[in-house]
Amino acid sequence: MLLTLAALAIVLGPLIFVHELGHFLVAKGVGIQVLRFSLGFGRPLLSWKKGETEYWISWIPLGGYVKMAGLEDEGVAGELEGGKSSVPVDPARAFDRKPLWARMAVILAGVTMNLVFAFLIYTGITATMGEARLALVPIDSVNASGLPPGAEDLATLRHGERIIRIDGDTVATWNDLQERLLEGPDTIRLEVEGRPAPVVVRFAAQNRDARERAVRALRPLLPAKIGVVNPGQPAARVGLRGGDIIVRAGADTVRSWDEMVRTVRRSPGKPLQLAVQRGDSILELTVTPETQTDKDSAGNERTIGVIGAAPDPRLPTVHVPVGLGTAIVGSAEQTVWQVASIATTVKRLVFGQLPARDVGGPILIAQMSGQIVRLGLDAFLRFIAFFSVSLAVLNLLPIPVLDGGQAVFLIAEAILRRPLSLQLRLRLTQVGFVVILGIMALAIVNDVLRNLPR
Repeated sequence: MLLTLAALAIVLGPLIFVHELGHFLVAKGVGIQVLRFSLGFGRPLLSWKKGETEYWISWIPLGGYVKMAGLEDEGVAGELEGGKSSVPVDPARAFDRKPLWARMAVILAGVTMNLVFAFLIYTGITATMGEARLALVPIDSVNASGLPPGAEDLATLRHGERIIRIDGDTVATWNDLQERLLEGPDTIRLEVEGRPAPVVVRFAAQNRDARERAVRALRPLLPAKIGVVNPGQPAARVGLRGGDIIVRAGADTVRSWDEMVRTVRRSPGKPLQLAVQRGDSILELTVTPETQTDKDSAGNERTIGVIGAAPDPRLPTVHVPVGLGTAIVGSAEQTVWQVASIATTVKRLVFGQLPARDVGGPILIAQMSGQIVRLGLDAFLRFIAFFSVSLAVLNLLPIPVLDGGQAVFLIAEAILRRPLSLQLRLRLTQVGFVVILGIMALAIVNDVLRNLPR
């Protein structure tokens, strides 16, 4: 429990600080008077004053704020932010006295800092440790039906066989194998350990689609070892933990993660017997996969089973040194991809394509943080970066109280060529506050229900 709480503090504390520091620095930079910088809401637990700014650590640890001259203290939001500041206000340096571009820069500085923070974490990991690539593990399976013409020989690869050379060159990682299939010559020879003759693949010239199909058909042999279980999901309810190894599912011996997933997917809503290795013991558990709708590679909907478990990320890896430029480009691409992914998830929640029970709150964040910190520093830093991107995207939602809602006020001002009235802004802010409270209440209720025995 202490490790879980410490992990939560390490995740949330820096992200809130970085977000509010963005607002603070840009406000100072454009000449706005900053009255208060607070981590947390409500009345202060600790407070001090330096120059013209109050610094607080407040008792409700669910965010933070920067109070600037010219922004309203009235209403619910003002009380949540600890009420009026004792610092005398300089009207000439009020927020609303600044040009529209300066105010928009201040509003967007928080989410920008969260994105920059995530980008810097990814860049630092890659630049110092190198690019992590999956070692060239044995073959798990080959989807023969997905192979293109000329690649049929790949279907002869069997579970556990190991590719040792491609066109006479030793390969060290699974990424190398994929890159050689994608970028290599039209005829590629794969030497397999223990086989006298190579596996020969022939591609038609300039046929990128065929090469990609061949890559997708090959599956690496990864252990059926659990890394993280999602609280409230079937895996967590029956007591599966990170580090557990699934050795049997139903009547079938499990030899890899893919085999376990295939068995679970074939069992939506049906009890499934699992034999689980935990340390030196074998446990017998019964899990009932939840029913979920998925789409196959052809876009057809199908019903599958899921248990809410992710594989252990501590796989056999090779760290390939890369230059700073490559690390920067790769980290930027990863950050942009995560923005798009999280935005898509939010969209699906808003339009009812994902159930409201998937919304999580501080308890879920704490539980996930506690599990991931046990997976090592690399996994934990990546989780912090991912959560920083999530915080940025969520703060851009067009809800008054959030940065996105304040940006909408400024966009409306630009269109109307005058600011919205104070009364309208206060009413919209109150509505936004109620919406945020509703989302928080839903998240906390979901967190509690996830942890109730069933």
